[in-house]
Amino acid sequence: MSDLSTSIKQIKQMLTMQNAMNTRVSDTWRADNFEWYRAIWVECAEMLDHHGWKWWKHQECDVPQVQLELVDIFHFGLSLRLMKESNVDLIAEQLATELQQSVEHTDFKLALEDLAAAAVANKDFDGKSFTACMALMNMDLNELFRQYVGKNTLNFFRQDYGYKDGTYIKIWNGKEDNEVLADLVTALDTSSDDFQSNVYNGLKAAYPA
Repeated sequence: MSDLSTSIKQIKQMLTMQNAMNTRVSDTWRADNFEWYRAIWVECAEMLDHHGWKWWKHQECDVPQVQLELVDIFHFGLSLRLMKESNVDLIAEQLATELQQSVEHTDFKLALEDLAAAAVANKDFDGKSFTACMALMNMDLNELFRQYVGKNTLNFFRQDYGYKDGTYIKIWNGKEDNEVLADLVTALDTSSDDFQSNVYNGLKAAYPA
């Protein structure tokens, strides 16, 4: 587990990146009042299918895919917190504290339902149940940070290379860009202050056009 100061630093960086991504989509994203809470509970339902919940058939838990879905939910959770509070330092401290909480759940499905329930009933992002979901999928904050920065940077890279107008190439020498990204971020040092730019430059070097 990261110490609190490292956690705050990582979360502040993710908050900054999330604001930049949202601003890329809409300059007035805070005033637009998008339903980030709805994105959270819909994503929870999709994640449950990757985890498995049907007692009448054999299912295997796809842990990497569940982790990816958790990263997507964190994008929405950060956006929700940013929409409600303008002080990034305060959000980072609150979230870092929440993500350091001890985990009481032993059943992923119940932790996920708590996360979805908070989104539906309170239109909120529940850090405690999110922490439980991460822990039950063998994911700590360092791993969340690694995957979040990677996915966020790939989203920016896609925009820069024609994703919106349809000219972007998604298959790179036989691999999907997500697979290239996964290999890349595993090889990089997440503690580096240049981690984000290193990811972008790595993608740029691997891009086939």
